[in-house]
Amino acid sequence: MQRQNTERRAHDLVLYGATGFAGALTAAYLAEHAPRDCRWALAGRNLSKLERLRYRLAEINPACGDLPLLRAESDDRDALHALAADTRVLATTVGPYLLHGEPLVAACAAAGTDYVDLTGEPEFIDRMFLRHDATARTSGARLIHAAGFDSVPHDLGVHYTVGLLPEGVPLRIDGFVRTNATFSGGTLASALTVASRPVAMARAARERQRAELRPAGRRIRAPFGPPLRSAETGTWGVPLPTLDPQIIARSAAALDRYGPDFRYRHYAGVRRLPIAVGGALGAGALCAAAQVPPARRWLSGRLEPGQGPSAERRARSWFKVRFVASGGGKRLITEVAGGDPGYDETAKMLAESALSLAFDELPRTAGQVTPAVAMGDALTTRLQKAGITFRVVREA
Repeated sequence: MQRQNTERRAHDLVLYGATGFAGALTAAYLAEHAPRDCRWALAGRNLSKLERLRYRLAEINPACGDLPLLRAESDDRDALHALAADTRVLATTVGPYLLHGEPLVAACAAAGTDYVDLTGEPEFIDRMFLRHDATARTSGARLIHAAGFDSVPHDLGVHYTVGLLPEGVPLRIDGFVRTNATFSGGTLASALTVASRPVAMARAARERQRAELRPAGRRIRAPFGPPLRSAETGTWGVPLPTLDPQIIARSAAALDRYGPDFRYRHYAGVRRLPIAVGGALGAGALCAAAQVPPARRWLSGRLEPGQGPSAERRARSWFKVRFVASGGGKRLITEVAGGDPGYDETAKMLAESALSLAFDELPRTAGQVTPAVAMGDALTTRLQKAGITFRVVREA
């Protein structure tokens, strides 16, 4: 790995897709929390929308009135390469990533530019690994996917929990997610894209499995666990078929601290069994509907990209992820918790990830890496200072 010299680039950080729902929240967070000497810019395809956003940001922080505005279409490879070549870190909220994401990943991998996104799309991540990991390893770029609610609380929560368990022993961790949040049109569009492509997703996963090196002498598993009753959390556990277990397993494979035999299972934690059954049936119905183009178009029309929950609704939203862990004769429960997971906290996670890549002393990594591998304790500390809690609930 030979990391390219990016110190003389015009920007420390560029936010691409800044005028979308999640992008505007991320921009507002940066306006309030980016260091005074951070050289950052807004990027997107519509300059007039970028100008209106800059005006709003200047009301938060007058210094933002001079933010550079950079125009680039998501399919304009030359413009995206120029964008990537002139910044040290590029954060993007433009999804669905399967449709719009690859040209920017390719540009960052080639330019040695650190890249971070909000995708929860497993097929996209696997295909980006197959196509761009080797280039990024050569250039020194860090390609980090899933730096929002997918999958920072889960990935860093397990990383935090592993650090409290004995070393060199088999570890078992179950995660239970609870939230009352709603979602935006962009999230719905990404979810429907994922649900409509089960065959392509499975094919990409198999191709990656054949290509990816496995850790020698260690066993890493993230199985789709059975439904269960958790006495430790007081909830029913409904298996969650999200990206999070895959991200956690890749962190475990990359970091010896996760031990010689690591297993993680991922659940939605619900208080009452009928809700658990109803949620499982509803998810199955959504996946089935996504296979039928007219039904998928109808669902997409219920909430357009760029729309999302109001500030008042987000203020009432919360999330909690509890991890029930054991290893080496020790048992404990930890928790990661915060406010609105899909938007306010996701914007915080993406912004702090980008700032961590730009300014923190981090492990020397390159290629496609997870949030825990790339930023680990540094990002956990940032998020704790920003109001997301990491704590031990009970220890035995």
